[in-house]
Amino acid sequence: MTNVSAPAGANKCMLITGGSRGIGAATARMAARAGYRVAINYMNSVGAALGLAEEIVAAGGEAQAFQADVGRQDQVGRLFEQVDSAFGAVDVLVNNAGVLTSCRVDRTEEPQLLDVFRTNVFSAFFCSHEAIRRMSTMHGGRGGAIINVSSVAARLGGQSGGAQYAASKGAIDSFTNALSKEVGAEGIRVNGVRPGLIVTDIHNFHQDAGPDGIARRASTVPLRRAGQPDEVAEVILWLASDAASYVHGAIVDVSGGR
Repeated sequence: MTNVSAPAGANKCMLITGGSRGIGAATARMAARAGYRVAINYMNSVGAALGLAEEIVAAGGEAQAFQADVGRQDQVGRLFEQVDSAFGAVDVLVNNAGVLTSCRVDRTEEPQLLDVFRTNVFSAFFCSHEAIRRMSTMHGGRGGAIINVSSVAARLGGQSGGAQYAASKGAIDSFTNALSKEVGAEGIRVNGVRPGLIVTDIHNFHQDAGPDGIARRASTVPLRRAGQPDEVAEVILWLASDAASYVHGAIVDVSGGR
């Protein structure tokens, strides 16, 4: 008699912040195929989020879209309550929400800086706060996994004008390291991924945007190509799975060697 293993995400819920596009959307599709109930968070991209959820359901998966500005703590609390009602407590949190900016430091003003850090850093703190209260064995949870999406900009400094973004992603690397030490004994694994040049529309604000611009920048990558969102999603799903059961406090570069 052949034993058939249950899907990796069977009976588990994955919440992906900023999940309607790019790496988040690729992760949502892949998670649904792995058997997760997928909560797709979005702030403004309602059409993309609802369309993605409908696509997943049409393919036989479970997904719902949830609107929230995850840089606001009160909205994060509401988001988690809605996910609790729809799918049960979150088992895997992917802190993916982020904005990419380009502005020299001598032109940076406080509101802009606050917006970048609220979206890229505060969101990870607020969402992890709620996730830990549900996952931690200290709080009666069954454990779980938190995966933070950083960037190679944390190491390389990003492009010219990228200090805000690079600093925010450096904060995410430090947060990943610190949080792993804080909750590892409570059944929660914490890891990160550092994508490099990935083909997503987050780059569209650059003057050197679009397929031609990405192709030109790909010449700086040792593999001589840009990455695809699915290539990052594969690593996220692996970090969420039991196959990575002894991987904790790690940050995996998915950057083609940069």
